[in-house]
Amino acid sequence: MRDPDVPAPFATGPDGVPVVVSSVRGSFPWTVLAHRHPALIHKVRDAFPYGPEQRHALEALLRNCAEGVVEPLAEPAADRGRWDAWGGREYYGRSWFDLPFLWSESYFYRKLLEAVGYFEPGPWQGIDPFRPFKLAELDTPEATAELAALDDLALRPADEQEEALLRGSLWGNRADLGFSLAGTGGAAAAEERLVANDSELLRSLLTGGTLCLVADNAGRELVPDLLLVDHLLRHGRIGRAALHVKPYPYYVSDATTADVLDALRRLTAAKGAAGEAGNRLWAALSEGRLTVRTHPFACGPLPYADLPDDLRREFAAADVTVLKGDLNYRRLIGDRLYPATTPFAVATAGFPGAVAALRTLKSDVVVGLTASVEADLDATEGDRWRTAGTHALIQAGRG
Repeated sequence: MRDPDVPAPFATGPDGVPVVVSSVRGSFPWTVLAHRHPALIHKVRDAFPYGPEQRHALEALLRNCAEGVVEPLAEPAADRGRWDAWGGREYYGRSWFDLPFLWSESYFYRKLLEAVGYFEPGPWQGIDPFRPFKLAELDTPEATAELAALDDLALRPADEQEEALLRGSLWGNRADLGFSLAGTGGAAAAEERLVANDSELLRSLLTGGTLCLVADNAGRELVPDLLLVDHLLRHGRIGRAALHVKPYPYYVSDATTADVLDALRRLTAAKGAAGEAGNRLWAALSEGRLTVRTHPFACGPLPYADLPDDLRREFAAADVTVLKGDLNYRRLIGDRLYPATTPFAVATAGFPGAVAALRTLKSDVVVGLTASVEADLDATEGDRWRTAGTHALIQAGRG
């Protein structure tokens, strides 16, 4: 458990449940803003031959994040009014560290795109500053080995394939826990790292209707998502799938439509079962059984409880909406520090339909654990299990 004498990095919301902020030096949220964001600015600057204008803007953002206050987007920005409505009017003029962590982290990425000229007419318009990092993940020996492993997986019964692909989608780019999960060693290691496992409930929600899959990362994490969708379509577990991705680059590796196409081309260029899956997915997109969806809300700083009406209707109509990754989980829970034993259904009551989360733990928020699991993790690892990405969960609720 947390030491009560150490101030926690959270502020209390109007409902009494703490909201994550970044103001406590040394906390996980503080480290993201104080160290990860500056390092990312340097990484982006060095990945492209940006001109003086973009380089100066990146340096200004670096200084502003460390010492300044949150400033509005430049006046020509088409989405300035949206960010004003999303909380900007309240937060402009305040330190990045004093705001809700979800808001300040999201706004940082929007300001980074502003600095490199992503939205403005000019030579850098539409150039994804994170693209080199995403593409590099698809062109590795590990990625090749994972795709080759599909040939052996294809020989197993369909339910075993589904379980392995579900685990592959859960763990993403952890090569040691990819498609080798069908083996006893990999399966045992993965099961030990699951802090909650509602996989049977999730699979019971796949009844031949519509799946909404809200993607997380591109590259080697998106490929297993696509392979899972292919399996579910091929075996009639769903009739159609809507893959929700970001409308523009976000959180370094978050998937966009361009990243979906890169992943599909990687699959279709492969041999064996991987190539066959890629061709089936390509056909499913062409036929409308698989669609790619984007929405401004996907790059927003708001919880899923504040879904706009069109997304609320879409998710309500689906058999189940599967949210991938840590950021989607934070938004689902409202980035609030509920007690870890809070039932998943209670913390997700604002979601409009059946929902499931596939997530490796990389931030403080978590719900749906048993008291014994939480106690064991705290005793053996302190708080590190919450943020290190070494543990995962599959949680589901019928809505």
